[in-house]
Amino acid sequence: MAGNRLFVRRRDGRVEVRLNDAGRVIAREAFGRVVAAERDPTHEWHAGLNSPIDPSEDSDSLIAALDRQREIATNAELAYMTLNEQFLNDPEAWAWLSTLQIALRSTAVANGLLSEEKLATCEPELMNFIRTIQQFLFGLAECL
Repeated sequence: MAGNRLFVRRRDGRVEVRLNDAGRVIAREAFGRVVAAERDPTHEWHAGLNSPIDPSEDSDSLIAALDRQREIATNAELAYMTLNEQFLNDPEAWAWLSTLQIALRSTAVANGLLSEEKLATCEPELMNFIRTIQQFLFGLAECL
């Protein structure tokens, strides 16, 4: 069973990344899109990245928005920079996890996949991307 795990916690505490080339291409696309969305106000994911998590709490708080924006950019950039690493330390693994979560959520929102019915009708290529990101998230969460 350990042979097919995508991420493995090593005895020294690091997380081993066992993604093949195709897996790293998908991770690169996800990380790259989050970084691009953070920098480009016209990117389809930009509005979703910068909207309040709880509008009733901080809809008018520029400080809260800037804190979220800085955290997203930092995590996405760290995930992108460590994309080709074989081993990740905990902050790097958490950056991967949070960036993949943002990519999954942004993909769903940008494509209007907010119900099971909509998800069932999406293009096979998009469904493959979504399922792959989900597998990455479950694998990372399991070893963190």
